[in-house]
Amino acid sequence: MSRLAPGALLAALAAWTAIYSAPGAAAPLEIRMWRHDTGDAEMAAGRAAVARFNASQDRWKVVVEAMPQSTYTSAITAASMVRQLPCVLAIDQPTVPNFAWAGHVRALDSLLPRDAVARLLPGGRGTYRGKLYSVGQFDVTLALFSRRAQLAALGVRIATIDRPYSAREFHDILVKAKQSKIARFPFDVNGRSRAEWPSYAFLPWLQSAGADLIDRSSYLRADGVLNGPSALGVARYYASLYAEGLVERNPADERAFEQGRALFHYTGSWKADDYDRLFGSDLVVMPPPDFGRGPRIGAASWQWAISRDCRHPEGAAAVLAHLIGTGEMAAMSRATGHVPVSREAAALTGHYREGGARRIYFEFAQRYAQPRPATPAYPAMSAVFEKTLSDLRAGKDPAEALDEAVEAIEHDITRNNGYGFSSANQVGAAR
Repeated sequence: MSRLAPGALLAALAAWTAIYSAPGAAAPLEIRMWRHDTGDAEMAAGRAAVARFNASQDRWKVVVEAMPQSTYTSAITAASMVRQLPCVLAIDQPTVPNFAWAGHVRALDSLLPRDAVARLLPGGRGTYRGKLYSVGQFDVTLALFSRRAQLAALGVRIATIDRPYSAREFHDILVKAKQSKIARFPFDVNGRSRAEWPSYAFLPWLQSAGADLIDRSSYLRADGVLNGPSALGVARYYASLYAEGLVERNPADERAFEQGRALFHYTGSWKADDYDRLFGSDLVVMPPPDFGRGPRIGAASWQWAISRDCRHPEGAAAVLAHLIGTGEMAAMSRATGHVPVSREAAALTGHYREGGARRIYFEFAQRYAQPRPATPAYPAMSAVFEKTLSDLRAGKDPAEALDEAVEAIEHDITRNNGYGFSSANQVGAAR
């Protein structure tokens, strides 16, 4: 066997080193991503976004695992107990503080580009104690739907962003509609929906009046906030809708508006496609009523977080930065119809750009959206508020119902040692 000369040997070693240390020679590191199954359009758009990320570089490879929504939360809970969470996971934004408090997800402030985060509307961020823990590509918005011809027949004006209905004005319109017999129950509020819908829909009424579920300067006190004069006024208003027969107490279905049995439907932008097809130019999209401080709507949908178990947080962060990039956000919106959560992304879409057919939903997200309380207590608070609204529908005294809600919420906070907040050092930290 012939021997290589020293110079030739060094050259061979150099060539071997160049080949095996060159960028892209090693297999990319795997980044596992969990998400729940959603609609076909969103799933396809998500797969396309991941494919573009994987093709754009050779250091990381995202592997997506999708599972049914009915088992998704339990799967996350089980994986967190044995520290087997994937690097990236989808989380419903209102529950993000709970995951952060439990130590399952990590803060993103030092991992994501500041300019990308700064572009996000409130509906694109999930926080806890003043730190960022999740980011999203899209949102949905609440709206008040009606029909132009029916409003004109009643002599009722169309509410606008600059001139929304006041709560009093809206109540009077409902009474007028009922008396005219245009609808037996003129206001459809998705009365069959449970779980998160009651809080998502009607917490904004409290916020519009200057009330809330909790004092957000400390996240420790509900007394005087949820049962104060402003909140009591909203509770009485809500109860009166049922007492006066303006809203059906136990609706048989949620098709009253589309079948002409209701004049107004208070629901989300997810109905835009259906109602556009049904009513065309007769459809009117308006802001929710103003209870004193301007209309409010809930902010934020499902978002992306990075788990504490992730061994490659820089890779996971690269994925998130890719997903909240302007181009990817616009692509998701074009594919699904979801509301983008940055002005720059909206400008790249046909529907949500200025002058677009659905620009009004983006304006609602930009002007009115307020995230639900950024505290681990929120799931418990939401359940309490759902019961409160149910009690009000059944005729319970509003003051008594709110006092009971305050007691239940504050008991839960005390039992959990403030969920990471303390009056000494958390005042104002998580606004």
